[in-house]
Amino acid sequence: MADLEALLADFTAECDDLDRRIADLDPAEWQRDTPAPGWTIAHQIGHLTWTDRVAVLAATDARAFDREVQAALPKALTFVDEAAEHEAETPPPELLAAWRRDRLALVEALRTVPAGTKLPWFGPPMSAASMVTARLMETWAHGQDVADALGQTREPTARLKNVAHLGVRTRDFAYMTHGRPAPAAEFRIELTAPDGDVWSWGPADASQRITGPALDFCLAVTQRRHLDDLALRVQGAEALEWLGLAQAFAGPPGTGRTAGQFD
Repeated sequence: MADLEALLADFTAECDDLDRRIADLDPAEWQRDTPAPGWTIAHQIGHLTWTDRVAVLAATDARAFDREVQAALPKALTFVDEAAEHEAETPPPELLAAWRRDRLALVEALRTVPAGTKLPWFGPPMSAASMVTARLMETWAHGQDVADALGQTREPTARLKNVAHLGVRTRDFAYMTHGRPAPAAEFRIELTAPDGDVWSWGPADASQRITGPALDFCLAVTQRRHLDDLALRVQGAEALEWLGLAQAFAGPPGTGRTAGQFD
């Protein structure tokens, strides 16, 4: 069973890392473009703020959350961008304060969710542990966009295991978003952690295998780097196909990044 308190601590640490990168930025720097087309740093933080706020509703007020879902249905392909655009119009000091408030509220809300409870979401319902893992992944991924915009290199941490785990668990979802059937057999994933340990998923004798740095795998499944720029080793046509489709995030398939974009 997942350790909710440990996950909440990892989520908080991931948020704090990103917070340190933007806390002292001049308001004008919030308008820097990030690798996500059309999104500035303000859009990235606005997106995290809005999503954390809606996640609080999912954990505390199912009716209010359902109203959010109903409002999003007519604009399923645009509501995420529209929400980010709206939040990005907030002056940076106020936006930063809102993000800090809403992510703290989310931690407190998830801490009180009864064990076994499934929370509603825009996709399948999920446990509190799954919800905070998804929020950690999003914070890490959008934090990568911010770091790239600022020309910063982040040191990988053990928190990547949460992102990698979600990447593995969403394999079949990625096929579904592309309208393709998922392979019946599990894949073997073996990743080298930042401390040199090995994290693994799937049967040891699987014919379809992916090995390499955990950081590179996480960059692949969040579509923050092109596969040509990563040191992943792939065995099997199905495993290679999956890496081309992989997305740990909900919603329609993303556009990813181009080869050599960050050279």
